[in-house]
Amino acid sequence: MVATRSQYQAVANGDPAMANGDGGKPAAHADLETPETPVNIPIHRRIPDYLQSVNLSHVRRGYHLLITHAVTLLVLPLFLSVGVEVLRMRPADILQLWEHLQFNLVSVVVCSAAIVFGATVYFLSRARPVYLVEFACCQPEMDHEVDRDYFISGTKWAFAGNEKAIDFQSKIIWRSGLGDSTFLPKAVRNRPPNPTMDMARREAEEVMFSTLENLFAKTGVKPKEVDILIVNCSLFNPTPSLSAMIVNHFKMRGNVKTYNLGGMGCSAGVISIDLARDLLQVHRNSLAVVVSTENITQNWYFGNDRSMMIPNCLFRMGGAAMLLSNRARDGWRAKYELLHTVRTNKAADDRCYNCVFQKEDEAGKVGVSLSKDLMAIAGETLKANITTLGPLVLPLSEQILFFVVLVARKLFKMKMKPYIPDFKLAFEHFCIHAGGRGVIDEMEKNLQLREYHTEPSRMTLYKWGNTSSSSIWYELAYSEYAGRVRRGDRIWQIAFGSGFKCNSAVWRALRTIQSPPDSVWIGTQKPAVFPS
Repeated sequence: MVATRSQYQAVANGDPAMANGDGGKPAAHADLETPETPVNIPIHRRIPDYLQSVNLSHVRRGYHLLITHAVTLLVLPLFLSVGVEVLRMRPADILQLWEHLQFNLVSVVVCSAAIVFGATVYFLSRARPVYLVEFACCQPEMDHEVDRDYFISGTKWAFAGNEKAIDFQSKIIWRSGLGDSTFLPKAVRNRPPNPTMDMARREAEEVMFSTLENLFAKTGVKPKEVDILIVNCSLFNPTPSLSAMIVNHFKMRGNVKTYNLGGMGCSAGVISIDLARDLLQVHRNSLAVVVSTENITQNWYFGNDRSMMIPNCLFRMGGAAMLLSNRARDGWRAKYELLHTVRTNKAADDRCYNCVFQKEDEAGKVGVSLSKDLMAIAGETLKANITTLGPLVLPLSEQILFFVVLVARKLFKMKMKPYIPDFKLAFEHFCIHAGGRGVIDEMEKNLQLREYHTEPSRMTLYKWGNTSSSSIWYELAYSEYAGRVRRGDRIWQIAFGSGFKCNSAVWRALRTIQSPPDSVWIGTQKPAVFPS
């Protein structure tokens, strides 16, 4: 075969157009080119570079599927073999087997009793399923809505004469990731602000009562049917308590078990769920209501400490209420089943304990101070949390890879990067606490998530701001509204809080969730570009 130099080079470079002699031009114009001097060079087909052509993600996916279904692949042939042998048995063989069992009656009875006893112990000792029947998020009245320009004008009013404080908060609000439709209580929006105890109670009542009324309307459950009530609010803990406030308003039963959690930060929502789960393991056929909220009115900072000004730019009005049940009859209508809760507390470390701290500044004004080490501490606490959570949720394939790399690095001193498990194989949806843009960015980076996975968190921060412990429920509501939740999907709710704490809750969807017609996300438009 004869080829030109250009054709040989084209074959070497993988250019079929040049190899055909047309120089990449239409065949009609090929004869217009000056032919080159022919050279007798044999053309050989190149061996494909399989290392480049094989998609390693497909290899990894195949490995994951192989390990995940290894038990099935090993056991299935055994069962098939037994089935074939049973089908091949003749009546005489069956009669012979029956006579054999009759002569070994004692052994048969003992084995049967052992099997029945083991099954009884298993079913009595296993945890009762805990269902999330329904949840509701607070939709404040529109007269609470504030945009960023209104926030800045309010800051100028409250910090009149303090140009540094005004300039600092103005810069933070535009970089925070919040949009122009967040909500603040009237006491903060008023000019001048009037953060009194009475106004704080009004904010708590508006958030909790409206959210609970929505929850009861959705589920058809009457307040008197509630057996357990848990309320968490970190910074506002009046007497009587918030839980007593709810019992009084809805006229609940006198024997309802109430709990009021305070001072536990933005991760208190998962703590409340964990407490409800433990109580539902003890009390049969019970309904538990969990209310997660935060109170802004008396916790607005008017001083000069920059570390205490940041919460002004992040925290906004909001709340959520959840109905949980351990009743078998609620399984058919429930949305989710609670699989795991993992709590990590680093309060024994002074650096962690002081990183989010409510205190007075030099002028005696109260606020919440955020340490510069907050992100580093959050990363350390997250690492401890997922170390416990990983073995519970990660597929065996990821656990094997993690173990192999760990042994290679620690035992054989091999220079390898630590293996970060792919949590996308364990969860379809991620509800990361909307504590701030930096928190979401770091979670996306460290867990190697895609924009799709962090979109509910970014949208919650943009639309609602940091609503503290209730933010993870606005995020789940976003996934439902977007029509993303399918039957069998697993959801990871993860929140950080003062102490310092990192808490996780894992749910499984029991059915495909249709976009709710009364969602708090109705009418929300996704911004073209999130604030940066």
